[in-house]
Amino acid sequence: MDTTDDEDPEHFNRARPTVALQTVGCKLNQAESESLAYKLCDAGFGVVAPDQDPDVYVLNTCTVTHIADRKCRHHLRSFRRANPHALVLATGCYVDRDAAGVQVEGVDLAVSNTDKDRLVEIVTGRLENRVRRPLAVSGHGSRIPDTTFNGYEAQLFRTRSLVKVQDGCNQCCSFCIVPHVRGRERSVPAEEVVTEVKDRSSKGYQEVILTGTRIGAYKEGLAGLVRRILDDTAIPRLRLSSLQPGELPTSFIELWRDNGRICRHLHLALQSGSDSVLRRMGRGHCTGEYEETVNLVREGMPDIAITTDVIVGFPGESEEEFEESYRFCERIGFAGLHIFPFSARPGTPAARMPGKVPEKIKKSRSRIMLELAGRSAQDFRRRFSGQTMPVLWEERKGEGLWIGHTGNYIKAITSSSLPWREGVRGRGIIETKLSGEYEDALWGDI
Repeated sequence: MDTTDDEDPEHFNRARPTVALQTVGCKLNQAESESLAYKLCDAGFGVVAPDQDPDVYVLNTCTVTHIADRKCRHHLRSFRRANPHALVLATGCYVDRDAAGVQVEGVDLAVSNTDKDRLVEIVTGRLENRVRRPLAVSGHGSRIPDTTFNGYEAQLFRTRSLVKVQDGCNQCCSFCIVPHVRGRERSVPAEEVVTEVKDRSSKGYQEVILTGTRIGAYKEGLAGLVRRILDDTAIPRLRLSSLQPGELPTSFIELWRDNGRICRHLHLALQSGSDSVLRRMGRGHCTGEYEETVNLVREGMPDIAITTDVIVGFPGESEEEFEESYRFCERIGFAGLHIFPFSARPGTPAARMPGKVPEKIKKSRSRIMLELAGRSAQDFRRRFSGQTMPVLWEERKGEGLWIGHTGNYIKAITSSSLPWREGVRGRGIIETKLSGEYEDALWGDI
């Protein structure tokens, strides 16, 4: 779309053009969007919410399931309908998998993952003929406008930040499209990671999450990177995103156990609790190895929250295999379970496997697993009722209620009559007495 000034003479007549960022998908996508938001601010853009009539829409896409694809298409159509004169860009994994499919949704430009780091340059270039006055480039660390940042109020108030340390994956699980759209494993140099964490700390963030496609494959060693961050930055909390079984050496567990700044929360990818299904998935581990890792971690840190992902309805999954998976998850006692019905991704081996499980059965198995997930999460958080724990208060929940999380990712809710900017959020990580259950959380008394 080549919009001219004649089509809408006022729309692009701003000294400070605005960009709305929308993210679909994983924490890695969120980290990349967050980093992009800061770069756009430094380049003179205002980062606003999608409903604030921006000059540019950027959608960071996901394609890990067909539901993610559908969400992306919905957002792109909504952007175009809401503002026919805006520049609409799509980037990320859906673009890499099906650039033509994305562009038919009214997208002006599709940017691959390879060129994602050049998005500021690309957006600036595309706006040259639309913006009457040059961009007013601000200095490094310019303040984010007083609007929703990247669609999340919590980001505006700088409580938790995601920092990318790694990208790509060399493990080709039979169901996964990620190696096809993210490429081979590569790591961000440790010095760059430390610098970014320092930057987030200086901006007032209380917690940083290290994220990537497979952070356990960090080239210089994840334990070494964590040590450098702990030694060289003042970030109060450091949290790790997903790890694989076998990526936790004893030395790292000891570091984790002995340092209170590393959040006691481990997302350990499982995908199935049936060994025969795991073999068809090409996961490279069995349930015995997984359980051994869980026991080793819990031995040193009994209060750690262990969460995971489980796929139901994988090709050929029998009732017996589903029952095995269910019983394994029940025995482990996860603090949280993310349940996904199998979604065939074009070009992956699993998409060609026989024994497709009917949608009706997948929905039934998802419902059964979700019920288990709810009970397991409740059992875990009940263990901490009556304890006093540090809580990072992050966002509002209705009038006068606030939501936060402990280091082991138990959701806490409290009340405050103070306005948002002056309330508990402005006081950082606070010792909080946890008591009875409130919905899917524990009530907190500060």
